[in-house]
Amino acid sequence: MKKFFILIFLLTYSLNSNAHMAHYNKFNKIEMEILRDGEVIGYNYYFFKKDGDKTTVTNQIKFKVKLFGATIFEIEGYGEEKYNKDKLISFNSKTLQNDKKKYVNLEFNEQTGKFDIKGSSYNGIASTNNVIGNWWSHKILQSDSQISPVSGSIKEQIVTFVAKEKIELYGKTFEVDHFKLTSKDMSLPKDKILNFDIWFDKENSLILKVAYSRLGNWEYKVKKFE
Repeated sequence: MKKFFILIFLLTYSLNSNAHMAHYNKFNKIEMEILRDGEVIGYNYYFFKKDGDKTTVTNQIKFKVKLFGATIFEIEGYGEEKYNKDKLISFNSKTLQNDKKKYVNLEFNEQTGKFDIKGSSYNGIASTNNVIGNWWSHKILQSDSQISPVSGSIKEQIVTFVAKEKIELYGKTFEVDHFKLTSKDMSLPKDKILNFDIWFDKENSLILKVAYSRLGNWEYKVKKFE
């Protein structure tokens, strides 16, 4: 019986999520704070620009990890996703990670019906079933694989529904669906494994919180959206 209700939930969730970009027409900006061990260390902002059927989503991310006053890890990046209706037609990003330049240049190829990717970690083609691994889009909860927004690498994933919960963020209470997103291959090196807890607000079509552990306990939390 429990398995039956989980199946019904997943089918309902999938069917309600078909009109993907339409869910974000109301947004101009989503602001996320990045915390490590409870301390704010940076931000991840998403900006939305609409022009008819076309939507451009720009992403700005910056954070810095310090230990005993010395910077041990630092990222600053910019990305831009372009959509025509629900179809991703391009994604470009530049990221500076500990003074190392990383990038992704992705284009939808009309002739092959696939993505052409030139990235700092991957060059080749990819199925359009892949999503860009950013936290603004709930489509990441519906896909079997994602494309790294930093390097272009393709990562297979498994998404599991955990429970319906209530969480409090910045003085507000939200009813959310809790998911677990993990790598399909959990034997990968630790720095390559996907292992995230994700809290999704279905009413606003927003991923409100993401948590994971890697050299500390990390959280991405939506502080403001407009």
